[in-house]
Amino acid sequence: MTVAECTLSVSLKKIIMMHMKKNTAIIPASPRLPPKLTDYEQTLRSFSWERAATLLSKHPAGGLNMAFEAVDRHAENGLAETIAFRFLRKNGSVQDMTYAALSRATAKFANVLTKLGLQPEDRVFSLLGRVPQLYTAAIGTLKKKCVFCPLFSAFGPEPIRARLERGNCRVLITTSALLRKRVEPLISELPDLSFVLLTDADEDRSPVIRSLPKLLESAAPTFSIPKTAPEDMALLHFTSGTTGTPKGAVHVHGAILSHLVTGKYALDLGKGDIFWCTADPGWVTGTSYGIMAPLAAGATSIVDEQEFDAKRWYSTLERERVNVWYTAPTAIRMLMKAGSELVRNRNLNNLRLIASVGEPLNPEGVKWGHRVLGRPIHDNWWQTETGGIMIANFPSMAIKPGSMGRPLPGVAAAIVQRTNGTISEITEPDIEGELALRPGWPSMFRGYLHDQARYDACFSGGYYLTGDLARKDSDGYFWFVGRKDDVIKSAGHLIGPFEVESTLMEHPAVAEAAVIGVPDPVIMEKVLAFVALKPEYESSEELIRELTGFARKRLGPAVAPREIRILQGLPKTRSGKIMRRLLKARELGLPEGDTSTLETGMS
Repeated sequence: MTVAECTLSVSLKKIIMMHMKKNTAIIPASPRLPPKLTDYEQTLRSFSWERAATLLSKHPAGGLNMAFEAVDRHAENGLAETIAFRFLRKNGSVQDMTYAALSRATAKFANVLTKLGLQPEDRVFSLLGRVPQLYTAAIGTLKKKCVFCPLFSAFGPEPIRARLERGNCRVLITTSALLRKRVEPLISELPDLSFVLLTDADEDRSPVIRSLPKLLESAAPTFSIPKTAPEDMALLHFTSGTTGTPKGAVHVHGAILSHLVTGKYALDLGKGDIFWCTADPGWVTGTSYGIMAPLAAGATSIVDEQEFDAKRWYSTLERERVNVWYTAPTAIRMLMKAGSELVRNRNLNNLRLIASVGEPLNPEGVKWGHRVLGRPIHDNWWQTETGGIMIANFPSMAIKPGSMGRPLPGVAAAIVQRTNGTISEITEPDIEGELALRPGWPSMFRGYLHDQARYDACFSGGYYLTGDLARKDSDGYFWFVGRKDDVIKSAGHLIGPFEVESTLMEHPAVAEAAVIGVPDPVIMEKVLAFVALKPEYESSEELIRELTGFARKRLGPAVAPREIRILQGLPKTRSGKIMRRLLKARELGLPEGDTSTLETGMS
């Protein structure tokens, strides 16, 4: 990327900066309790991953095993009867699992894998909803030193086949219904697949298709975790690109240290907390922060098997006395759309921190949380590849709505540019470039499975290049601009979709917004916006004209959308990211690519 491509024209930059200043009035820090990270600057100076490692226990067999650090050390040291998971089932029942019970259940699963002949680094995949068997399988797999890979239960046959094949799946855990609908025709195409374990079958169906309950019934409730090296492969997470096959990001057992530290500093997690991460483990957040981080902290996790329902979510927060809530911008927008009357008369006094991740949280969402829920929403940034939170709005720090926040202790972040193949850091504030990280944090991915060249291409000049465009202000806060391939080039200007989307979100009629660039013979690309309306508004030409004038007034004609279209809903992944590339593909009549993570019902 050239200097010219990283720098907005003077006039456009003034427009953008005026907009950002108007919408990012600082929300002062107001933690309900003293946060675990009280002095950011001092912690930043004194922090080292080596010293942080003393927070972990020494595994009796030697090395570092993620499952031991997450479960067994707590079960053996004072937290045996503390609830590790509270499962809210679809039938309305509640199922609690203590750390001691979780230790026994995961030992039984590890013994099942031993009986089936699995060896270290054999891949175990799950195709399940948010049910107890998924969580015990994840920990049990790690005890056995096998590699766990969760898949979304809504995946169709083709994305399932692609991931099982590329991931060399040896064991798949699923249900009879999902086997019949999604998997059975694929079995003959997967040479590495040795066993399918059904969670709801009483008897084996064949030497390959086995009953998991029957296998667990005869398995011992104790298991000796073998010596595990911090660099041993532990987790495999697939992430979709705009083209090509899904990328399998490899993570190691040592990543548990990042999960523990980031959970403590960014999410303020500790022993005794009741924590609710709404993400499905099929998305990396649902594993790193839906399983590993709260367990490593000794907290109690709420796991809701059901899908989003605004009224029930508020009821869950109140009834379960949730202290820390980690969700996605899409969910926040849906709550905003549902209206503030649903939260009236709710007692959310136990809720001290709300955080979000998945895509940038618009400034209006941060301010809505502060206004309606009584707490600002602390956005943070990371990727499947980073394995854990890298940049965050910390509980002890003022929030600039719309900002990703500041880097975690132990994480060195910079804005860089590429000039003639050379990477250099941009030190001037508010200049856009690519967000880059210095390698060295424990949860950094160690490769793309079977694709070394693709992995190597992510690193240059001593940095991991994230592919995200961002800027850093004079106070050290980072601001997301967009993906490198999302940025719109129009009449010589670079326009970040997030800036335009955030402005549209300020209009009282708009529930969601997505912005793309489409080819234009004169200005190269024109800005095209798609919006979904709140229930009390109806689509009309008059409203479109109003939205267009609203955006032009706030952003200026160089940045505002040339065209706005109103849709019933915007396509998004199950993890909550609006799929701009899918909107663009449909607009231009191009192949839609991998849509396996498309949210159910979106089209």
